[in-house]
Parts: sequence; structure tokens; C-alpha cells
Amino acid sequence: MKKIVTFGEIMLRLTPPGYRRLSQASSFEVIYGGGESNVAVSLANYGLPTEFVTRLPDNDIGECALMEMRKRNVGTQHIARGGERLGIYFLEIGAVARGSKVVYDRAHSGMATIEKGMIDWETVFQDAQWFHWTGITPAISQGAADACLEAVQAANRMGIMVSTDLNYRKNLWKYGKKPAEVMPDLVAGCDVILGNEEDAEKHFGIEPEGVDVTKGDTIDAQAYTSVCQQLMERFPRCKKAIITLRGSISASHNTWSGVLYDGKTLFEAPTYQITDIVDRVGGGDSFMGGLIYGLLTYPDDDQRALDFAVAASCLKHTIYGDANLVTVEEVEKLMQGDASGRVSR
Repeated sequence: MKKIVTFGEIMLRLTPPGYRRLSQASSFEVIYGGGESNVAVSLANYGLPTEFVTRLPDNDIGECALMEMRKRNVGTQHIARGGERLGIYFLEIGAVARGSKVVYDRAHSGMATIEKGMIDWETVFQDAQWFHWTGITPAISQGAADACLEAVQAANRMGIMVSTDLNYRKNLWKYGKKPAEVMPDLVAGCDVILGNEEDAEKHFGIEPEGVDVTKGDTIDAQAYTSVCQQLMERFPRCKKAIITLRGSISASHNTWSGVLYDGKTLFEAPTYQITDIVDRVGGGDSFMGGLIYGLLTYPDDDQRALDFAVAASCLKHTIYGDANLVTVEEVEKLMQGDASGRVSR
């Protein structure tokens, strides 16, 4: 099978143990992760060949991030080396009525200082069938945005499927450009677009037409049809638009589902009640990893592909860390209705 390529920044995540606040921390737990690397880990865990492309500093911390990818069976042969440092983010995990909080420290990282021409995309995409990027990458710096556009254009020329998770991050767009100035050219080259209502509104001014998207904790899936339609009208190359549906009852209890629109039919996934969340970071990435797997494995069954993505990301909320470490068998078990959590002996 041909490989799936993802491109973005992997960072050092520092988290106080338990549910402590940053001001209470006397130590931090270390995890390496990032939007696109998390997708690569999911896919590798499902047995698909993957390649993660980024730029890492040529030092011991950069080597630790590289080792984490290799440990998860993700290809790393096209990772560039350079830059002053690895980006860092501090995560304070919330609980009940207190939401989680992220503080970024990623200026001057290897990925933030990447430039167009540093990656040989023609070589990277040899034997590739899919390329995935997220809206986080072009938010980092102009150089990262230029390199991402270079990759999308190369993938388009080579006939490779391109997907994006729009992933709006207000705390990252700091280099003088607004998302509306950068994202349209990138998304125009995408065949599959994933996002939520905030992503669509912040990047493109797209909002649901004539309806309230949420009513308390209840989400009206049908309300998202207009968002999907507007995305596909704005970006004609798009073949499938997908919206994740998260209802936030508290930091510890969410509802989770999704819809997929193929231009004709709106597919709806079951809604899961996720109580006692272990770690919601990477939830969207696990959805994207499950979606890519589903679309490749069930090419004629969009409903099953969507159901796989939602079940996979539901399970991710039980996994500590950025990446989803569940198996295909575990996802399919949940899809079949078994949420008992019984011990497997």
C-alpha cells in the first residue's frame, strides 16, 4: 500500500501531574506531539505506512522527538534538521467546570523558521497516496505557510489526495497575516476538508444559515449541512466536507459525533457520551486519523468511514497524551455497540 504523508510541527508537551494548575507544578510530565504527527501515529497504529515531515533542531531534544515517531512506527526519513529549538507547549488539564489551558512557547523553533525549498516534495511524495496538513502549520510563520503551500501544490501536480483539518488557533496567528489572507489558497488544493463551526467562521466567514447550531448541550447535526455546502461551493475541488460535533457539558463530560457531506448526502454518526475524560487534546487529530483510515479502507461506504472516525476519537479521550493509541479491533468493537469496558483476558 502507498504511504500517507503528514506535515507539521511536533512539540514538547509539558503537563503538571494530575489536574494541578501550572502555578502548582513542581514537575512536568513530558510528551511529544502535534496535530499532524498525531494523525501519523494513529494511521501507523492501524497498520498503514506513514511518513511524517517536519523540521527539527539538531540537538538532543530534537532527537527525542524523532525517537518518539520511530517508536510508533512512523516514517521519518524526510525530516529536515535545523533551527534553534523544539517548540514547547504547556498544558494545564482542566476538570469539571474548569477548562484546560494551553500556553505556547514555540517562537524560533525549527518548524517556525522553515522556508520554501527546504523540503524536496517531489521525493517525499514518491509512492504516496495521501497528504495531510492542518491549519496550525500556516499559522506558525510565513515560512511554514509557504512550505505548506509548496507541498499542497506538489501533491496536486502528482495526483495525490489532499486533506486538511482547518484547526483555527487564535493564539498562533502572530506574524502579521490573518487566516483569511493565507488559508484560501491552501484549502483550494484540498479534496477532503475537516473542521467545526468555529474553524469555518474564523477562516472563511462561513456560518450556518438560518439556524442555531447548538441548543444548550444538544447539537443539531442537520444545522451543519449549510456549512458543508458553503465549504464545497467556496472550494470546488473538495469532494467531502466533514464537521466534528462536540457538546461540552463540562471539562470532564462531552458529547461527541460528526457529519460528512459528499455534495449530495449528509451522513450522521452516532453520538457518544464521553464521561470522565482522561485527555481531550488530540481528539480532532484522532478523528482525522480514523477518517483517513476509514476512507481508504471502506472507499464505497462513507457512513462506515465516518462511524470509524467518531468511534476512534471517542476512544482517544480515554488515552493520556496527544496521540491515539487504540487498535482497529478496539474501534470496531465500539462501533458494534460494546462500550462496556470489560477486562479483556
